[in-house]
Amino acid sequence: MHMERIGIRDLHKRTGDWVRRVARGEGMIITDRGRPVASLVPFRERDSGRSFRERVLLPELDALPAVAGDSTVDVSDDRDRG
Repeated sequence: MHMERIGIRDLHKRTGDWVRRVARGEGMIITDRGRPVASLVPFRERDSGRSFRERVLLPELDALPAVAGDSTVDVSDDRDRG
């Protein structure tokens, strides 16, 4: 998604215009003196009510490859070797 950059002063003056554009699917990067400070992105209904853990972390963990065996055996062996 291309995100247009808008200054915080312009956002303040034309908030309604920018929010309507975002509601149509556009994203905005809000800057303060040219430095990005925030983003304004469309709300996604499917994400409401779901935590960051549910939306982002768990799918990432599910994508990790499965490891064969029990890692506690390796950890115990390392500990015993000193």
